[in-house]
Amino acid sequence: MAPLTYSRMSHLLRSSINRLSVIRTGDESKPGPACCVQFARCQRSGDSQALQERQRQQMAKGLPRQKPIAGVKQVVVVASGKGGVGKSTTAVNLALGLLANDPLKSVGLLDADVYGPSIPKLMNLKGNPELSDDNLMIPLVNYGVPCMSMGFLVDDVAPIVWRGLMVMSAIERLLRHVDWGSLDYLVVDMPPGTGDVQLSISQNVPVAGAVIVSTPQDIALLDARRGAEMFRKVHVPVLGLVQNMSVFQCPKCDHRTHIFGSDGARRLADTLGVQLLGGGVQEGGGGGRPAARGSQHLMDVNMETRGHVTREQQTLLIHKQKRTTR
Repeated sequence: MAPLTYSRMSHLLRSSINRLSVIRTGDESKPGPACCVQFARCQRSGDSQALQERQRQQMAKGLPRQKPIAGVKQVVVVASGKGGVGKSTTAVNLALGLLANDPLKSVGLLDADVYGPSIPKLMNLKGNPELSDDNLMIPLVNYGVPCMSMGFLVDDVAPIVWRGLMVMSAIERLLRHVDWGSLDYLVVDMPPGTGDVQLSISQNVPVAGAVIVSTPQDIALLDARRGAEMFRKVHVPVLGLVQNMSVFQCPKCDHRTHIFGSDGARRLADTLGVQLLGGGVQEGGGGGRPAARGSQHLMDVNMETRGHVTREQQTLLIHKQKRTTR
């Protein structure tokens, strides 16, 4: 098995983009006249409801069909509207928490933040992924969790200077060209914001639910709400909010100070009609030993978060099964 390097990955991405451009050029030239004729007929009929239905059908045709990731049963994304709120730390602890909650389950972790990958540092992993006989990347494993990240393909300080198409092709390879084996849960650490990556993953992969991470400040909560509304627009259930960095506890006197406020995420959760899953998981991640492997207090917080996520996923599975049997 040969290791996959950054230069080889770049070559593969450029080749796939060229093929994708040819395919798109062929597809986009066909449906235009038919759409115009249908639209004109709807206008002449004067039936606004029929017009709206036709528009909805045309929009649905333009959306990509969701395709499950091979071997993965449930996908949970961890997202935030703003960077630097502890989203990656939360994703790592959620993955480890799901595994600790039920050791019989298998959990994987995908770093979808191409420009700023954090999973290698948080999971204390280094090295290039090797390729299997099927030309699939083999995830690196620590704490029993297989991980894949763009950070495995570049140096720690090397910038990834790619345009949008290269990034989207990289995301596709990180999703589809990885030998995940058989996973009960794949936790995806999303990049901050509501851009192409979030939209692409939400529309191309059946996502069981999204966990939104925020700090208590008003600015961070504003972006967190945008993130939650984006997932609702693409029909991804919001499992709940995690409030991070909400309190500082003095190591000498144990006095607790809410530096950034205390109940911002709770109020936002009430406004959105979702649960506040927990908070305070920022401690201990940067050294490569996540909180879910250490502090008992943080383990208790993660246990609460895991319980809510698991119950929400079970409910979603029941609803999906009912829809498929109708």
